[in-house]
Amino acid sequence: MKKIVYRNLAKDCIKFFFLTSFTIGVIIWVLQAVNYLDFVIEDGHGFIVYFKYTLLNFPKIFSRIFPFTVFLAFSYILLKYENKNELIIYWNFGIKKIDFINFFIKLSFLFVFLNLLLNIFVTPFSQDKARSFIKSSNLDFFESILKPKKFIDAIGNLTIYFEEKNDEGILKNIFLNERTNYNNFQATFAKTGLIRINGSNKILELYNGRTVNNINGKISEFEFTRTDLNISNYGSSTISYKKTDDNSTADLIRCSLLFNNSINNSGIKEIREINNCTFANLENIYQLLYSRLIKPLYTTFLIAISLLIILKSKSDHTFNIYKLKIYSFGFTFIIFLESSSKFISMNIVQNFFLLMLPFILMLLIYSYFFQTLRVGKE
Repeated sequence: MKKIVYRNLAKDCIKFFFLTSFTIGVIIWVLQAVNYLDFVIEDGHGFIVYFKYTLLNFPKIFSRIFPFTVFLAFSYILLKYENKNELIIYWNFGIKKIDFINFFIKLSFLFVFLNLLLNIFVTPFSQDKARSFIKSSNLDFFESILKPKKFIDAIGNLTIYFEEKNDEGILKNIFLNERTNYNNFQATFAKTGLIRINGSNKILELYNGRTVNNINGKISEFEFTRTDLNISNYGSSTISYKKTDDNSTADLIRCSLLFNNSINNSGIKEIREINNCTFANLENIYQLLYSRLIKPLYTTFLIAISLLIILKSKSDHTFNIYKLKIYSFGFTFIIFLESSSKFISMNIVQNFFLLMLPFILMLLIYSYFFQTLRVGKE
């Protein structure tokens, strides 16, 4: 009997969790995907790059909503069973509430493992992969970003301006400015221009103009009747460098260990072998490691909060208020959980307390269950 009850409950909770996560995740993903249309409209990337980039952002969305959906799934299913009087049947058949709680705490370890897997491996990999698509993509929709009488700076270090474009695709009165660094630039003026496709390359043909070069303050100038500019050699100005969030968890751990081994005392402020591994960025790395390794451990506590529902019967006249308190406590704790990484700092004592907090909270709530149920009576 117990195995059947536990199996059905576990199946209902898992099914509702994935259904809720997928539904909410898709809604958020669609809203973000609309914002990412700028990659095509303004930055000139192709729709394939756009689709791959947005799709690879779904694991990050799933990991962010994980605490909310796991609490919602378990509290909803338990409340549903209570409203249908199914829980009271279980108690009448001799199932002890403390055994019931122990089963769900054990089940929560499965969700902790899933959350750790998502945060440690899947999300960083997908974010890095998404960034690599942007970095290696060509400006497939270069023509679409060209607008008359507007400075276009979506192409690397190149700025393009032209006054008009006729029906034949000829650009008139063109200005190009390529800045290689703060002191050096190349400015080109042309009366007309035309974009042509040469194999896999996009060529901007310029006619009747002149080019001005400024190299370390030295000015040189030459005129031309025709010159070609290979647009394919320029990448998009979309941010494509690797962020700290995109680093693998192994690299973040290795970076923190290197600095904690007093390497910073020798005057070294950066580990070049690891992306964004600098002493100045160490606090941010600690916060990321906390989010990936410690936050998933709170999953057990969130499920334990939902289990508070079984401590009071719906026949109790205060049940509705009690239910509201549980949901308020659960959602308030989720808000705290989302902002808790900001408390991680270079202070070892403060960090140690936050690392131990999920275990302390589980000990407290389990003690509360144990005392309330007076083990042996229920």
